[in-house]
Amino acid sequence: MAKDTKRVEQITDMDVDFAQWYTDVCRKAELIDYSGAKGLFVLRPYGYAIWEKMQGELDRRFKETGHVNVSMPMLIPESLLQKEKDHVEGFAPECAWVTYGGSEKLDERLCIRPTSETLFCDHWANIVHSWRDLPLLYNQWCSVLRWEKTTRPFLRHREFLWQEGHTLHATAEEAIAETEQQLEIYADVCENLLAMPVIRGRKTDKEKFAGAERTYTIECMMHDKKALQSGTSHYFGDGFARAFGISFADKDNTQRVPHETSWGLSTRTIGGLIMTHGDNNGLVLPPRVAPLQVVVLPIAQHKPGVTEKALELVERLKKAGLSVKADVSDNSPGWKFAEYEMKGVPLRIEIGPRDIESGCCVFARRDTGEKATIALDSLEACAIETLDAIHDNLFAKAKKHLEDNTFDAQTLDEAAQIINEKGGFVRTMWCGDLSCEEKFKEVAGVSSRCIPFKQEHLGDTCACCGKPADKMVVWGVAY
Repeated sequence: MAKDTKRVEQITDMDVDFAQWYTDVCRKAELIDYSGAKGLFVLRPYGYAIWEKMQGELDRRFKETGHVNVSMPMLIPESLLQKEKDHVEGFAPECAWVTYGGSEKLDERLCIRPTSETLFCDHWANIVHSWRDLPLLYNQWCSVLRWEKTTRPFLRHREFLWQEGHTLHATAEEAIAETEQQLEIYADVCENLLAMPVIRGRKTDKEKFAGAERTYTIECMMHDKKALQSGTSHYFGDGFARAFGISFADKDNTQRVPHETSWGLSTRTIGGLIMTHGDNNGLVLPPRVAPLQVVVLPIAQHKPGVTEKALELVERLKKAGLSVKADVSDNSPGWKFAEYEMKGVPLRIEIGPRDIESGCCVFARRDTGEKATIALDSLEACAIETLDAIHDNLFAKAKKHLEDNTFDAQTLDEAAQIINEKGGFVRTMWCGDLSCEEKFKEVAGVSSRCIPFKQEHLGDTCACCGKPADKMVVWGVAY
């Protein structure tokens, strides 16, 4: 007997309370749960499966570019953390400390890693001697701990999963090329896996990573027109290497100091995925990152041959390389429709007695809600074509949202008015002075998101102070 109880309860309308809508989706799509410790979350199997998809694609690309995976300790001696002044000052407010081992107080505090630059440098100081040892192209998959004051699912955890790449190079040119290459990998994964358009650019000195000479970023716009920093890549120069005494004998036997990079992308991007594509029926997943790309639902499955036909379609689609399952539970079709809509499964296939008789099935797209009758003879080809079309549509929709909500301003007052009335991103010219950057925060309530790689000449003067300016900056309210 079918169960008529509706499992998926109504979620908050995203245009009424976007923050509550977001929390509702995280919980009701079974992505995440709260743990007994404040700020520490449980990634449920469905949420973790999305991370595994992202992890698999990133890991493949890292290895294609010569990187290898390593594992560093999770505890950092305080004396080690103190070696790079700017770095430790930047992370000091977020550090969590281990002071006891069992019942004995430790002689030195141990920091639970907020990031691992100091660990890698300490290791490299022991193993790097010659130019032949370089470059070192390392990546680590791990969790880190940052004692955030306020937390939100995926967007701001005290403990979160990520990858952190750390590389060491003989020259600045090699290191800078590395940071740019890895940022482009992040951008490509965001756009071609997650269907999230990005703005590529460089952070201002105020917003760059603690201890870095340059920080590159990809910035995305969410449905509520706020910015999400979705991946960063840092060029450190030789500052860390000097602090940790790392040097190598060059080909001419001259002692030189190597140049370092680091780059990272975390589960925070899953939050961006939700806020970019989700709607009032729940999660909407691009097919290439969806743990389940297709669900087959038998209609009137109590009738002879219906369940068997649904399972046959599943096997055909699996052989075509798709992630697919049939739901043959005794829940009602309405319950199942709502369940898989909430979970954002890109394509639903319905098959019933009349469909079997006529040699067809029904395709229902999650992104548009459109339905189409498909001949069973062309099942595999149509499924693959439809999934590609869903990805393209989600990307195009998100790109239009970004473009429609990015505005140009000539003055700070104009920028503040745009942010207050419309939201979104504002582009202006900027002289490069910190005081002007801080004035934007004070008056317009925005931070500099990046100095885009693709510059446009919007004028000759800074929107804040009126002095000569040659940099175009994107400003916005950020998560």
